[in-house]
Amino acid sequence: MSPVLDIKDLSVSYRTQAGDVRAVSRVNLSLNAGEVVGLAGESGSGKSTLAYGSCRLLRPPALITSGSVLYSGRRLAAVDEDSAPVDILRVPQRELHAMRWRDIAIVFQSAMNALNPVLRVRDQILDAIHAHLRLPRDEAAQKAASLLDLVGIPRSRLRSYPHELSGGMRQRVMIAMALAADPEVVIMDEPTTALDVVVQRDILAQIVELKQQLGFAILFITHDMSLLLELADRIAVMYAGQLLEVSASTDLKDGPAHPYTAGLLRSFPSLHGPRRELAGIPGSPPDLRNLAPGCPFIPRCGYASPACSEVGMTLDPVPGARSRAHLSACPIVTPETLATAAPRPAREEIRPTAHEGTQELPTEGARS
Repeated sequence: MSPVLDIKDLSVSYRTQAGDVRAVSRVNLSLNAGEVVGLAGESGSGKSTLAYGSCRLLRPPALITSGSVLYSGRRLAAVDEDSAPVDILRVPQRELHAMRWRDIAIVFQSAMNALNPVLRVRDQILDAIHAHLRLPRDEAAQKAASLLDLVGIPRSRLRSYPHELSGGMRQRVMIAMALAADPEVVIMDEPTTALDVVVQRDILAQIVELKQQLGFAILFITHDMSLLLELADRIAVMYAGQLLEVSASTDLKDGPAHPYTAGLLRSFPSLHGPRRELAGIPGSPPDLRNLAPGCPFIPRCGYASPACSEVGMTLDPVPGARSRAHLSACPIVTPETLATAAPRPAREEIRPTAHEGTQELPTEGARS
């Protein structure tokens, strides 16, 4: 079966007076029906830009410079079995408006900013329903109430304003709105980032239950790799606007093939197995205005070599991996290398010597 959403060679740049800043560079990523694909990476790696660019939600100075986003959902097949996939980047604006929420919905990162503060929850859900479904008023009101039932919120909260709800309840309202028109693809942009771990667990369990019940596919964006290992079927790791590794979540956990992925996996404690030392990733993501040739992770990589400057950054099957669907952009480091060889100090871990005391060096940034 063809993917329900297929992103091909997508590039997005931000146009500035000093020149274009490429935030997403030739990304290829597919999403199959009923599948959960996780998109992981540090803040600023281009995850949200990729998602919003795929739905044409970016505003100037953002500019899509190349690529296509092909959608081939069940509603297209219901109209014509031989219908070709629709390229979201090229459909007319009116058709695009009809596809949003109806075929592809988004749960935005900040629920309080996404909800209108002066409208009740009921009115906002009804707006989404009436915009895409032709339902009588009573039936639409009943659907709005049933959507709150789906996400575990009492129907009495339909009369509430957003500020009267907790953060977890506001996030659940956003999920209910995203499901109002029964979409086939739901993009979730860090929906649990600002919530405590108990509420996160409840919402994630709710998402899994809804997916099994309604059968939609999910593109789940987060910087929390431990969360994706439990939730996602496949995980794509993004850095500096490029995909570094794509694999089934089980294969990624047991044998990462890229040093950046290994660093993300070492940045949170394991609840099972032997104790291990937590190790973050030194330094900060690179300046996209001045990327060096080759792999953008070189300054922070403990396995970097001169050959890394000539890497083409194409995703290829990992030699010796359990599945040919395990792809990595690093042809030099292997899972065996990461498992047996200790990393050397990365460039951004080097500290000045006594006679270099006044030299300005990169500082160690936030750990992943």
